[in-house]
Amino acid sequence: MNVVKPIKSVDDLVKAGLVAPADRVALEEVAARYAVALTPAISKLIDRADPDDPIARQFVPDAAELTIAPEERADPIGDHAHSPVEGIVHRYPDRVLLKAVHVCPVYCRFCFRREMVGPQGLGTLDAAAMQAAFDYIRGHEEIWEVILTGGDPLVLSPRRLGEIMEALAGIEHVKIIRFHTRVPVVDPEKIDAALIAVLKASGKTVYIALHANHVSELTPEARAACGRLVDAGIAMVSQSVLLKGVNDDPDALAKLMKAFVEIRVKPYYLHHPDLAPGTSHFRVTIEEGQEIVAALRGRISGLCQPAYILDIPGGHGKAVVSGSAIRATGDGCYSVTDYRGNEHSYPPAD
Repeated sequence: MNVVKPIKSVDDLVKAGLVAPADRVALEEVAARYAVALTPAISKLIDRADPDDPIARQFVPDAAELTIAPEERADPIGDHAHSPVEGIVHRYPDRVLLKAVHVCPVYCRFCFRREMVGPQGLGTLDAAAMQAAFDYIRGHEEIWEVILTGGDPLVLSPRRLGEIMEALAGIEHVKIIRFHTRVPVVDPEKIDAALIAVLKASGKTVYIALHANHVSELTPEARAACGRLVDAGIAMVSQSVLLKGVNDDPDALAKLMKAFVEIRVKPYYLHHPDLAPGTSHFRVTIEEGQEIVAALRGRISGLCQPAYILDIPGGHGKAVVSGSAIRATGDGCYSVTDYRGNEHSYPPAD
């Protein structure tokens, strides 16, 4: 089935054969709360005959999203607690997030910013807010790296991206610009010469962190898009989420990580699922995740090993789940030590 238009509604999903008409009412309730979008590149990957298709599980809404667990929260990793000005998150001393846009070409059903992104989300920074964000970066000389995220920053036009890169080019203490994106996978044709030229225009060192969770996402077109970026001198790393029903076994993860390395994308982060509302059906336990990641050791090259990390709820930063930073305290609870040496309960006690 050839799909030529993006899918942006439950009606579109029904017409594309991705959900049953009988499920329309429940899914309309999901879509009213959390944005829905699939690109043609993603839609054509989904096996309509497979009820457990790992691509569909990531992007097609599910009535399970209406079930909110007590420990879940709208801002699970504490962006708001570390946002000194609109669009900036300054959680670590030497780097900031710059959230220029809160729109994505696709909406992951497990997204930790699902309350903030989409047509009804926080939108795109206007000129005044963008200038205030640049002023903040300019005024903090400890900021060595700016990470463009959101939303997906590569949905912006080359003109808008060019304005951002030009502004960052003029800030001497910023040396690294990193983009967090799904675009090379979900809309690979967008990675063209014009976009690559804009990404390189600042003269800074540019990294792209590519989000993919299953080897099927790395189609020939996606691999070619990554090749264009790497051939242009843009370094790439990966970020993935450990998801029940998608990649929660060593074989699936091994295939994904080896595929990253084959296309010159260095495995970087494997995230434990965050406590976002309506996502409990995606979460494995800490012990299950530790066992899966431990099984990768010796099975695949050291080049293929990601860091398995947990974003500590409340904005306390990342902890390596497979290391000594996390220990069980009983009843499915843990004590997690942040990078400052402070201990936190997971899930949060409050």
